[in-house]
Amino acid sequence: MNTRINRIDTVTEPLSLPRLVATTREIDPVEALAYADPSSPIVWTRHGDGLVAAGPDLLHIDVAEDGRIAALADLWRAISQTTDIDDEVGMPGTGLVGFGAFAFDESSARPSTLIVPTAVLGHRDGRSWLTRIRAADAPDEVPVPEPVALGASWSATLGPGVMDPEAHAAAVRAALAAIDEGDVSKIVIARDLIGSVPARADLRLLVRSLADDYPNTWTYAVDGIIGASPETLVTVAGGSVSARVLAGTRPRGADIRDDELASSELQASEKDRAEHRFAVESVLASLRPHTSELRQGEVFPLELPNLWHLATDVRGTLDSGASALDMVRAIHPTAAVAGTPTDRAMAEIRRIEGFDRGRYAGPVGWIDANGDGEWAIALRGAQFAPADPSSNAPRAVSAHAGGGIVPGSVPEAELTETRVKFRPIVDALA
Repeated sequence: MNTRINRIDTVTEPLSLPRLVATTREIDPVEALAYADPSSPIVWTRHGDGLVAAGPDLLHIDVAEDGRIAALADLWRAISQTTDIDDEVGMPGTGLVGFGAFAFDESSARPSTLIVPTAVLGHRDGRSWLTRIRAADAPDEVPVPEPVALGASWSATLGPGVMDPEAHAAAVRAALAAIDEGDVSKIVIARDLIGSVPARADLRLLVRSLADDYPNTWTYAVDGIIGASPETLVTVAGGSVSARVLAGTRPRGADIRDDELASSELQASEKDRAEHRFAVESVLASLRPHTSELRQGEVFPLELPNLWHLATDVRGTLDSGASALDMVRAIHPTAAVAGTPTDRAMAEIRRIEGFDRGRYAGPVGWIDANGDGEWAIALRGAQFAPADPSSNAPRAVSAHAGGGIVPGSVPEAELTETRVKFRPIVDALA
């Protein structure tokens, strides 16, 4: 086991966790993205508010074994309890903060990762701050790097991956056959695109493009996965918990009349409403054991620049003192990205898809020392291979998009849905 302060690779042996010191002070607004690492930015933003890592990793915890989310939740609780915090701002995301990108599947070869940077720049509700984090026994804080202007434009090359259109059609038919057998009601099938970007590509450009084009989504970048997710997995704040469930999709229309028709057809579609019900019921079932009160809003059409979703907001009051990571563990994977029932759907996904999703459709977000945090489902994004500063070889990239298969699903329509869902990341990579 590696127990250096900058990286912990497993939790199967006892750990000696470092005691940390976190100091937050209000500052004048800055262009936070200029302080992010060009090759591996850590960013969480929506409507211009959010968090940006502005220094190297202090802790980088990788867990690649069963029970990885529970292990990370326990580790974070232990780290938080021993951290000395001096926070003069007292807003969500101040004080000690960790950023996470977790694998979709517990059996994934990709680890689930939690990162504590040495510095975090934040902005919310018109206020800006800088948090510095160091080991308690470190003589000095790591200096915040100077801002670096965003680099030159670049573009990716992308093409079909393991699941090309023909393979995707076969996968949809296999999912429908499994559903016909009666043990599973919904299976989410994804397909992949693979390619590369230039070795020195400044990935902050991708973050900026997604944030500008999709301001109503969570633009995220953590440990090599970058995207713009419309789906909040879970938010925990001051004892309350909330989630936004999305399932059921239509492309936006070419004009106002076509767009209104697309929204109306989506809301009237029994196939899409059934898919949505499965997703909502899975979130409610996961939250009930942890809440004293739970409220489900009405289904509504969520308008995004490229498509419509059926959406439902769920809110509740926690009664167990659970942290955001505890709730991530309870909820993930939802029926929106796996299926119903979850265990059976996950088994069918492993059998049918034929590739490792990695962090696609896994939880991504942040948590603070109070256990509060914001987590989305890592959708509409791409995963980048680690940067190699010594090599000029192109950097590998993969992207994924999927859809829920239920009785009545048609392979051609499901392929079209994935093409629409690919558009945000494909356009941004072009």
